[in-house]
Amino acid sequence: MRARGIGRAFGALLLCCGLLAGCGKRPEQERQPPGRVDAAQHDAFFLWAGVKAPEVLAKARTIYLLDGEVRAGSPARFVPLRPAVPHVHHAEIWLVVRLERLDWEEPVWRRVLADLDRWQTAGNRLAGLQLDFDARTRGLDRYAAFLAEARRRLPRRYKLSITGLMDWSAGGDPAALAALGSVVDDVVLQTYQGRRTVPGYEAYLRSLARLPFPYRLGLVEGGAWRAPPALARDPHFRGYVVFLLPR
Repeated sequence: MRARGIGRAFGALLLCCGLLAGCGKRPEQERQPPGRVDAAQHDAFFLWAGVKAPEVLAKARTIYLLDGEVRAGSPARFVPLRPAVPHVHHAEIWLVVRLERLDWEEPVWRRVLADLDRWQTAGNRLAGLQLDFDARTRGLDRYAAFLAEARRRLPRRYKLSITGLMDWSAGGDPAALAALGSVVDDVVLQTYQGRRTVPGYEAYLRSLARLPFPYRLGLVEGGAWRAPPALARDPHFRGYVVFLLPR
């Protein structure tokens, strides 16, 4: 989930799109097309930097928007990727920070918290903060400790979301998964890498039932996808989020 910069036209486009919102919606499990992911059949999206806002966002209920990155290097620093605060009125939004490291210093925390307040003050329906980090399955205990610190620093008015890997369900330590689930409000497991669905994703899906927390699945626009029948019966499954690709 890597990209750069979103133009100022994004906010204006979404304001116009908001006038079109309100079409009838059905449960996502019923709208899921077989074979390929059709963004038009969904209402929750990732819009990353460098991706022009498509018309499909007119009916969005939830949008995850990249604000910046905490990159590797010394010292740790926040790199902003958005030139202006978004103004979205028809959908709930999440401020997303992509991470390459977990050893945040105080200036990074202050910047992220300040951006959250700026987005909310601008009149957005801000759900909270999403952290996009490819935490290795064998390092989930360390990641859970970082998330506990993030939750401690985050004002209670903001929820905490994370992205995750499908392998967590197959090989994740149960104690680490439970610790992680106890501090986050929203988990989106990525079924793709780059522009393609992960080959053999069906095998990973069979182990999702062992996750001790609710989750959604991130699908890549146009990617291969066939949901197994058992998925809709999983009480922890909360639907899909589509990662939109550049046109």
